[in-house]
Amino acid sequence: MTFLILLVLLAFALYSLFSKRIDRSVLTLPILFTGLGFLLSKPLSEVIPAGLIHEGKAGLAEVTLILVLFSDASHVRLRSLARGWQYPTRMLVIGLPLTIASGTAVAFWLNPSSGLAVALLTAAVLTPTDAALGQAVVNSPDVPDRLAQTINVESGLNDGLVLPFVLTGAILASGFAGEAHTGGLVLEALIEVILGPLAGIAVGWVAARAMDWAQNRDLMQEAAGAVVFLVTAFAAYLFAVLIHGNGFIAAFVAGMVFGNSYRHNIHFISEFMEGAGQLLTMAAFLVFGAFLLPDGLAHAGVSTLVLALLFLTVVRMGPILLSLIGSGLPTREKLFLGWFGPRGLASILFTLLMMDQFDIPNEEELLACVSLTVGLSILLHGITSTPLASWISQEGKRNT
Repeated sequence: MTFLILLVLLAFALYSLFSKRIDRSVLTLPILFTGLGFLLSKPLSEVIPAGLIHEGKAGLAEVTLILVLFSDASHVRLRSLARGWQYPTRMLVIGLPLTIASGTAVAFWLNPSSGLAVALLTAAVLTPTDAALGQAVVNSPDVPDRLAQTINVESGLNDGLVLPFVLTGAILASGFAGEAHTGGLVLEALIEVILGPLAGIAVGWVAARAMDWAQNRDLMQEAAGAVVFLVTAFAAYLFAVLIHGNGFIAAFVAGMVFGNSYRHNIHFISEFMEGAGQLLTMAAFLVFGAFLLPDGLAHAGVSTLVLALLFLTVVRMGPILLSLIGSGLPTREKLFLGWFGPRGLASILFTLLMMDQFDIPNEEELLACVSLTVGLSILLHGITSTPLASWISQEGKRNT
């Protein structure tokens, strides 16, 4: 156990030492640490108790997702977004439902024996995109701001918007919920989507005003900004949960409100996420590679592989292209937005939560679909992020 911990810490240190060189390659943090986790899967499973693994993997994914959502949203500038609000709105209002519908059809077509409800659940948990996996594109100076902002906003909001569909699929698939009970839970999910943003607005605005007040009077040490960031992100999540809102939407909205309300430099958020936050992301993908990917691959088959590839291409890109018809974007940028819909922490977290809360038939197949899709996304979106970011920049310059 001690040796394995030292090995993991060494991997964290080596990545940090060579991070600039790695960023210029096709390798990404998720690729490297998912791969490391997969290699260490057997020894880690032998020395860590099963109960601790079960509790830890969901908790780590949840914490990491909250911080990534808040951090990414804090860099979304509403003035800039106001000039291009129609792109993420189209993708969320039109593209997201179409993705769930087409994904449900594909999942049912490939595995009709599992039923339509499981197909809906599969599509719903694989629809949200991952802000962590999209960072290489969002932060690239080669990617036009309108595209980076669109990817960032979509990845932050779509996980909360799919929640009613996830719950509906899980409830119907579990087979023991009556029609009235099902309707009540779906209504509860809709309430979560409404109250989550309200909680985020309240917490983000109060935190920004409090920090401005303290800094204007020179009461706060500069290093304390990271503490306020952590407290605000988790407070938004917990406050939303307390009032029955969606905590992940609250974390994202709180970050956006905080970033646009705070009148001083928010460099402390970037600095934290580049340090301690990056450590959490490393650990999250290592855990995925060690404990989720092997279980998924063990139950994967040809239909699972086909489903994963379709979800990353046709099921994602088709609805996005349709949603952007008439938007004025060039075809290359529509394709770019359609391709960069990586699946990651949100899909993993939804799957784990639904499997814990509901008695879903063929859970192994669901886990296999999600694990394989996320694994392929980590690989394919990772190795294409840098070259496609350069391509979209060069094409933009060529056509101006």
